[in-house]
Amino acid sequence: MTTIMPTVPVPLHTLAKSPSTPPPPMPHADLPQHTALTVVQRGGHPELVHYGSVAVCNAQGRLLASAGDTTSAMFTRSALKPFQAMPLIAQFAERYQLSDADVALLCASHNGEPAHTQRVASLLAKAGADDTALACGSHLPYFYSINHIAPEPGAVFGRLHHNCSGKHTGMLLLAAALGEPMTGYLAVDHPVQQAIAASVSHFTSVPQAQLVRGTDGCSAPNYAVPLPALATAFARLTLTEPDAEFGTGPLRVAQAMCAHPEMVSGQGRNDLALARAGRGDWLCKVGADGVQAIASRSRGIAIAAKVADGYLMALMVAVVSVLEQLGWLDDSARAALAEFSPPPMKNAAGLEVGQMVPVVTLT
Repeated sequence: MTTIMPTVPVPLHTLAKSPSTPPPPMPHADLPQHTALTVVQRGGHPELVHYGSVAVCNAQGRLLASAGDTTSAMFTRSALKPFQAMPLIAQFAERYQLSDADVALLCASHNGEPAHTQRVASLLAKAGADDTALACGSHLPYFYSINHIAPEPGAVFGRLHHNCSGKHTGMLLLAAALGEPMTGYLAVDHPVQQAIAASVSHFTSVPQAQLVRGTDGCSAPNYAVPLPALATAFARLTLTEPDAEFGTGPLRVAQAMCAHPEMVSGQGRNDLALARAGRGDWLCKVGADGVQAIASRSRGIAIAAKVADGYLMALMVAVVSVLEQLGWLDDSARAALAEFSPPPMKNAAGLEVGQMVPVVTLT
C-alpha cells in the first residue's frame, strides 16, 4: 500500500532564499523621454499610443524643431548606411568606377529584387570576391514580405538577397582598397570599421569615445546617437561645397540616393515613396525598429524620427504629419504619401471601429 504524505506548506521566506530565485535585473541606461507621436482611437477615445521623438536640424547642428527626447542616444540602424559607405565613396569611388546607381546600392536596405542582387554581385567582383565573403547572412527578400507576395515555388535565396548586402559589399571594397584582409571585416578593430566610426563621429559631431556601439541585425557594428546628431549628419549631406575631411563624398552620396531611390529600397517601400514625393529633393533612409531620416537638399535641413515600439505605420503617420508641419508638402507630395494616411479600421462585420491619427506637435 502506498502511503500519501500530507503536503507541508513552504514558508514564503524560504522561497525567497531559494537558489532558483532569479537575480535582480541588471542596471540599464536611462529610458528615453519620448512623447506621443501617433494614437489609435476607438470611439474617439485613445486606445493605443505610439511614443517616439523627432528632431529637425540644419547642417550647422542647430536644432530647429523637435518633439520628445533630444538628448538620449538612440540606435540609428540602417539610417547609418550613407555614413558607413562614406569612407569608400570619398576615397575610392573613382578607382572602382562606381556609378550613381552603385553608390545608391551601397547605402541601401534593398528589396532583393533582381536589379539589386545583380548589382551587388557585380560590385563584389570589383573587390575580387563573391557572395561567400558576405557576413550578413540571408533572409527572405523584402520584396516578398513587404508586398505580401509568396515566393515562386522552389525559389532559393542567399546572401545577395539580404537587404544589407550592398552595405557589406562596400565594406569589402574598402578593405580591398586599403590592402586589408576581407576576412573579419566586421570586427570593431578592423581598419574598415575604424574608418566608419570616424565617419559617423565626423558627420554627427559625436566624439568617437561617446558613440554607443551595438551590433546590427546584419552583424555589423552600429551606433546610437541623439536624434539631433542624426538629423545634423543628414543635413550635412545637402551641402554642395566639399567636406573638410570627406571632400565631395557627401555630395556624391546625396546625388546618388536622390537619383536612384529604387536602388536604396525597392517596390512597396517607404523610402521609395518618400523620395518620389520629394521629387529629387529628399534624401531618405529608414532604419529598422522605427527610425527614419529625411534631408531636404533645397532647404539644407533634415528630420530624424524614432517611434519607440518600432511600428513602421505609426512612424510613417507621424513623419507625414511632421512634413506637413514643416511646410514640405504640396498637393502632389500629399497624394504620393496618401498610403501613409490609414483609412478607418473596420471589424469583421465591416463596421468602422477606430482610426490611427498623428498627435505629434513640433516645438
